[in-house]
Amino acid sequence: MYSRILVTLEHSPADAAILAHVRRLAKDCGASVVLVHVADGWAARNLNTLTLRESEEIRSDRAYIERCEAELAAEGVATEAVLASGNPAEEIVAAAEREGADLIAMATHGHRFWNDLFRGTVANEVRHLTFVPVLLVRTPPTAST
Repeated sequence: MYSRILVTLEHSPADAAILAHVRRLAKDCGASVVLVHVADGWAARNLNTLTLRESEEIRSDRAYIERCEAELAAEGVATEAVLASGNPAEEIVAAAEREGADLIAMATHGHRFWNDLFRGTVANEVRHLTFVPVLLVRTPPTAST
């Protein structure tokens, strides 16, 4: 069914929901997994343009995504990790295309109207920018940030 699943990670407790779901899906399908985290702070968005050094946040993000990669690999799931920077929705879609993903898997928080209106949602932007199927897994209220 799926051969390459791109999984977005926020570096938050919400990631547990999507990782648990994809872990089973990847094993059932024999799919490889590409974990992607998009650092979107000011330093991350301007890292290459201004020739900045990696911030503590980016180093922490890199360690986190590599730890998640190692955990999945230890369970027998072929996994790669990608740390991107910039606009999250655009970077996720670009990574899915570049990595040949046939599914994008994301956790959602289930915000309500006003929160989505003012903050927007990366998941909503991604589903409008891509032709790759998008799997959305709702996080439990205690895991949402």
